[in-house]
Amino acid sequence: MSSSPHDPSRRAAFAAVGAAGAGLVLTLPGCAKTPKDDDESQPDTTAVEDLMREHGILRRLIFVYRETAAMIRKAPTSLDLAALGQAAGLFRTFGEDYHERSLEEAHVFPMVKTSGGRASSLIDTLVAQHNRGRQITDFVAARAKVGSLGDSGPLADALESFARMYEIHSALEDTVVFEAWKALLGRKELNRWADIFEDIERATFKGDGFDLALEQVSSIEQRLGLGSLAAFTAPVPPAA
Repeated sequence: MSSSPHDPSRRAAFAAVGAAGAGLVLTLPGCAKTPKDDDESQPDTTAVEDLMREHGILRRLIFVYRETAAMIRKAPTSLDLAALGQAAGLFRTFGEDYHERSLEEAHVFPMVKTSGGRASSLIDTLVAQHNRGRQITDFVAARAKVGSLGDSGPLADALESFARMYEIHSALEDTVVFEAWKALLGRKELNRWADIFEDIERATFKGDGFDLALEQVSSIEQRLGLGSLAAFTAPVPPAA
């Protein structure tokens, strides 16, 4: 999540690095921006955008899970189990304890549940899937601590099933649930929730939780040989 406009952190950097301090005016093609156009009461990143960006971290961990499952099936002895354990630990702290429990289940879901419509009908299933994901995290973390895979099939199955579940889970949250939540709030309320979420994040991680998680997931990808985007470019399809 992002800092408030008054906090010299990532959110301010995204807006304009050094421009305000130097008294400069940012000008985009066809759009002259003057200081009076700025509204400091408007956060640069809304609460909904923060939730979706956090999903980006979790989707990268799901990508790690899918690729790790393939490694387990192909060459289980070559797997960096400690890196997999780190991925499970990050999904627990950033995904389950913070994003799911402290934001979605504590604040977003209760409001959406009472609003009616399709989004409301999804909430019970989403919570059940959160709980199932926590069971899988327990299992993955325990297997990663053993130091040797043994029968690797159940671990690969668990990673793949988690990834399959979370892909549609997070997509429906982004496109249905968060949109319904946003529709319940006016702009002023949405801005207030951005500040509330920011406070929760900083209290939880004693700093910028998103940046900390981003650094960790990048490290995990590198350790598992998954750091090159180009390596995952799809091949040219055969001639029709």
